[in-house]
Amino acid sequence: MNVFQSIKPLEQALNASMVQQRTITSNISNVDTPNYKRQTVSFQDNLQEATKNLQSYKSNPKHVPFSNEKNSLNPVVKTDQSTVNQSNGNNVDMDVEMAELAKNQLWYNAMVEKTNSQFRDLQTAIRGS
Repeated sequence: MNVFQSIKPLEQALNASMVQQRTITSNISNVDTPNYKRQTVSFQDNLQEATKNLQSYKSNPKHVPFSNEKNSLNPVVKTDQSTVNQSNGNNVDMDVEMAELAKNQLWYNAMVEKTNSQFRDLQTAIRGS
């Protein structure tokens, strides 16, 4: 089993969260721009797909192996063409963007904590204590 196998999806999740952060801040900075359409980032579904195919440790050769496909997490930025919220053709809702910003920050912090935990476990394995 590759010890670094579970770190790659975490790295990809952190990168995707940074794309999400830039997208949300762009939406916020364009809240008064006429005809601006908010953008969204889709990556959590891709993350679930990437992590479900991780290979697991088998303590017995008769155990059913998990798939070992190499999935890549690529965040997809989409333009939201939904209803216009303002008279100038803009569809950015500041309350929605601030909520998404807070949600993304919590997600990012959770991924940082999980990554740190993986490295602590690796460090413990190397030191043997």
